[in-house]
Amino acid sequence: MKLRVQYDGCESRRASKLKESQTVMQPNSDERDAHAGNGLSLNLQQEHLTKTQTPTGAPALAESGEVRVHMTGDSGETSAGGASSRRSRASSHSHSHSHGHSRAQQPPHTHEPESAEPDMDSGETSSSFSELRYLYHWIQKSLPFLVILGSKLVIQHALGLAVGVGLFMTFLYVNKSLQTQVFLQDRHSKLQCLWLLLFMTLSTSLLYYTFLPESLHYCLIFLGPSIEPLGFWEVLWTVGVTNFIIKFLMMGTKCLILLPPSSLLSFRSQGRWLMLTEELGQIYQALAPVPPWFRYLVTYQEVDGNTGLTLGVLLALVYLIMKLLGLYSQRTAITKTVRIFSKGEHTGMPASRSQCSEAGDVCPICQGEYRDPRSLVCQHVFCDECIALWFNREKSCPLCRTVITEKVYKWRDGATSPHLQIY
Repeated sequence: MKLRVQYDGCESRRASKLKESQTVMQPNSDERDAHAGNGLSLNLQQEHLTKTQTPTGAPALAESGEVRVHMTGDSGETSAGGASSRRSRASSHSHSHSHGHSRAQQPPHTHEPESAEPDMDSGETSSSFSELRYLYHWIQKSLPFLVILGSKLVIQHALGLAVGVGLFMTFLYVNKSLQTQVFLQDRHSKLQCLWLLLFMTLSTSLLYYTFLPESLHYCLIFLGPSIEPLGFWEVLWTVGVTNFIIKFLMMGTKCLILLPPSSLLSFRSQGRWLMLTEELGQIYQALAPVPPWFRYLVTYQEVDGNTGLTLGVLLALVYLIMKLLGLYSQRTAITKTVRIFSKGEHTGMPASRSQCSEAGDVCPICQGEYRDPRSLVCQHVFCDECIALWFNREKSCPLCRTVITEKVYKWRDGATSPHLQIY
C-alpha cells in the first residue's frame, strides 16, 4: 500500500510537471498576438528540434546549436522584449543553420589558379597556325591530283618545256664561260671564244629550224609570229624563246669583242665595249615583246563585236604607256654608259716610279710587274686593268677597303643579265 501511494505521488508530480512544460511551450494570447505581429512562430523551435535529431536518435551536431526561448513576465513590454529577443535569436539561428548546412554541402575548397586573360597576339598566332595547318592538309590531300595534273601538262607541252630547259642551260654555260675568259685578260683563249660563238649559232639555228612553221624569227625584227590561234600560253612561250635568242646574240657579240688581240683592242676598251653591248641588249630585249603582246591584247578577247575591240585597244594602249615609262627609266643608265664609252674613265691617278718601288714593284692583284700603274686615294698602287676589273664588282680598295667609287659599273666583266623580259 505504501509503494502504491508513492507511485501515485510520482505520477501526480509528473503530470503537474508536464502541464507546466506545456504551459511554458504555449504562450498566452498576448504573446501569440505579439508573435503574430512580429511574424515569428514558436514552431521554429520544434522544427529545429526535429532537424537536430538524427534518425538514430543521436544528439545533433555541435555546430547546429540549440535555441532556448525564455518567456518571463506578463507585461506587454516584457512580452514585446522577449519576442524581439526571440526573433533576433531565431534569425541568428536560422542564419547559422543555413550557413552550416551550406558549408556541409560544399566540397572542401581547393586552390585553383586564376585563368589569365586571353592574349590577342597569341590568338592571332594560333589562328594563323590553324590556317597554315589547314593549307598544309589541303595540299597533302590534293598532292596526288596535282601530280596527275602536272604530268598531263608536261605531256601536252613536253617539247616547249624541253626547249625552255635547253635554252636556260645553254645560257648559264655560255655566260659563265664568257666571264672566265674576260677575267683572264690577255691570257684568255680565242679558241674557247670561237667554240662559244659556234655553239650558240648552232643552238639558235636548230631552234628556228624546228619551229619553222611558227616563224619565231619574225619576233627579232618586231613582227608577230604566224601562230594560230595566238593564245596566252603561246605568246608567253614565244616571248621567252625570243628573249633567250637575243641574249645569245649579245653574248655572241661579246665573243667577237674578245677575239681581236690586245694591241688592237686593250682590256679597258674591251670592258667599255662589253658594257655598251649589254646595255643595248637590254633595250632590245625590252622592245622585242611589244608586237606579240600588242597583237594578243587587240585581237584576242572573249567579248565579240565593237565592245571587245574597244576594250582590246584600250588595254594595248595602257601596255604601250607602261612600256614607254620603263624605257624612260633606263635612260639614265644608257646615257651614263654612252658617256663612259665615248670619253673613257680611269680609276685613280698615274703612279710614279717611287710609289711603285715602295709598293714592291708587284701588283697585289695579278702578282706581276705593274702595267700602267694607278694610285688610288688610299695610296695603294695597282695595275690599271687589274683595278678596273676589280671595280666591276666592288666599290672599295682590295687592301684597305676604303670606298673609292660610288657606283659599280656592271657588265664590263662580260656578264649577261639573267633577267627574263616577258612583257
